[in-house]
Amino acid sequence: MIFAYNPQHVGDTLLVITDNDQGLEQSVERKENVARIQTEDGRVVGWNFFHISEAITLEGNGQVTLSDEQVATLNQLMAAAGFADQLTADHEAKFVVGFVKSCEPHEDSDHLSITEIEVDGGETLQIVCGAPNIRKGLKVVVAKPGAMMPDGMMIWPGELRGVASYGMICSAKELKLPNAPMKRGILELGNEAVVGEAFAVGK
Repeated sequence: MIFAYNPQHVGDTLLVITDNDQGLEQSVERKENVARIQTEDGRVVGWNFFHISEAITLEGNGQVTLSDEQVATLNQLMAAAGFADQLTADHEAKFVVGFVKSCEPHEDSDHLSITEIEVDGGETLQIVCGAPNIRKGLKVVVAKPGAMMPDGMMIWPGELRGVASYGMICSAKELKLPNAPMKRGILELGNEAVVGEAFAVGK
């Protein structure tokens, strides 16, 4: 689940993205200051909370983190507007330090690699990566499913050339880090980086 707030460009509206819309046509049902977004196959993929600063105080710009109390307030707003749905707090870090356990060439590509990346809690994600410097043994930054990149792109499970991919291995430029090199390639972290730790991205 992605919470996004950008008052300068969107206004005083909290965007909540709960699922990948997969490019399907959407419909919106608004009640008071709450709008539910559904795809044509009936899935709820998001919510908009208008004039949100009247209910909660948000810090940050872009993808933001909400406390349990703030999520409870959103649920109260939804109920008061007449929606029966409920949101669940998600405190899992979406950008984390990962370790490349394996890296094999993609059979149907001359530049893609299929990697197994250890992330937080001993979890391992299969990620297809096109960076020329990807290799076994690196420590890298992983955008897990449910992450919103600094440019607004959302990360969902997907497929590249017929191979499932669960996240993205990031470059410094994609993370909008200061003085990011312009050359193509993922960010290589030092040995001191701790696998599973949250990684702070730019805005």
